[in-house]
Amino acid sequence: MAKKTAPAFPIEIDAARRPPLGMSPAAFLRDYWQKRPLLIRNAFPGLQSPLQPEDLAGLACEEGALARLIQHDRARDHYSVRHGPFEESDFPGLPRQDWTLLVQDVDKWDADVAALLPAFAFLPRWRIDDVMISFAAPGGSVGAHVDQYDVFLLQGQGHRRWQIDARPNPPQDFRNDAELKLLREFEPSHEWLLGPGDMLYLPPGVPHHGVAEDACLTFSIGMRAPSSAELMGDYIDTLAADADEALRYADPDLTPPRDPNEIDAAAMQRAVQALNALRMNDPDRLGDWFGRFITVYRAAGEVSAGGAPAPARAELEFALDQGATLWRHPWSRMAWRRAHAKGGAARLYVSGQEFALPARDAQALAAAAELDLAGYCALSAAGRDCVLALVAGGHYRLGRDDQDDADGYDGEDGGEEE
Repeated sequence: MAKKTAPAFPIEIDAARRPPLGMSPAAFLRDYWQKRPLLIRNAFPGLQSPLQPEDLAGLACEEGALARLIQHDRARDHYSVRHGPFEESDFPGLPRQDWTLLVQDVDKWDADVAALLPAFAFLPRWRIDDVMISFAAPGGSVGAHVDQYDVFLLQGQGHRRWQIDARPNPPQDFRNDAELKLLREFEPSHEWLLGPGDMLYLPPGVPHHGVAEDACLTFSIGMRAPSSAELMGDYIDTLAADADEALRYADPDLTPPRDPNEIDAAAMQRAVQALNALRMNDPDRLGDWFGRFITVYRAAGEVSAGGAPAPARAELEFALDQGATLWRHPWSRMAWRRAHAKGGAARLYVSGQEFALPARDAQALAAAAELDLAGYCALSAAGRDCVLALVAGGHYRLGRDDQDDADGYDGEDGGEEE
């Protein structure tokens, strides 16, 4: 009987007829997600960049933006890094080649960039971190490196040459002579030139190196992937904060020890029992911890109410009735979870807070970047109370479609990158 051969998965595909993946989302998640890289030609056919290089440079000068300028000295193979915010006068003096400007969380600042994200709705929204945009002069690069999270590298303008090492267990030691975490060794197994609309998917741990062939913009859609240490640290902090002081190490079964100075096996078993008593055995309690954690993890900034008083319920409802809309703050992160316990309330998580709501309300609000009168009236009383609390906390802002600052972040509240 002939042996079955493993299916061959192409590493390059043309998605022009089925953007953005060239296949069904289920097939992509089954065959490629966190398994192997994929170059997707024409993922966004005819893409016109929603942002221009001068817009990115302007954003890099904003006080709240997280920006870096990386320059490469080819003669010494040395990379230098400067952190923003920058001055407008910093850019005209830059050389014609070998530098890159990177700005993170551009989707929080620019609604046209955020409009790219619905194309990635085949992923849980709470897994998507941000859209980082880089402008590179010819020859610009950040060096060969590796990321510990999934990333989609979408070419927006110009051309970038990407090299990757898709071999099993590639070397991942870092150089000790660079400010950046650059690979000491990099031997590419594949090389492509990407143009506008082409996209490269890389799972975690794949070494890669991109170099601009001409002046170009690249959009990096990165994922949230907290490390085990980060998860454990926050989990333990939550356990410690909620711990009952009455739960202590106890030894009612103690017998005279053979050696009073020895920590014996029985003592260690009791220590383990004391630790086990602190575990979150309740799935709803565990889910609440994770919902709060993941809607804060790597947050671009802190949402605050600002100086203006929140509108009263009657004022809010009157404004909605007159055609106003509630817009979610671009830094406000939301997710929801059904209750594990039968008959329990669902939970809406908003930037580390939680609200007990009917599942229909929690689902609707988590998806509502905008909320009009019809959406508001479709909520239960508990859902409308939640909206009032979110407005008071700065997570929604009341306005009209004809206002100039309806889209994006106005820079008047929030916080620095964590």
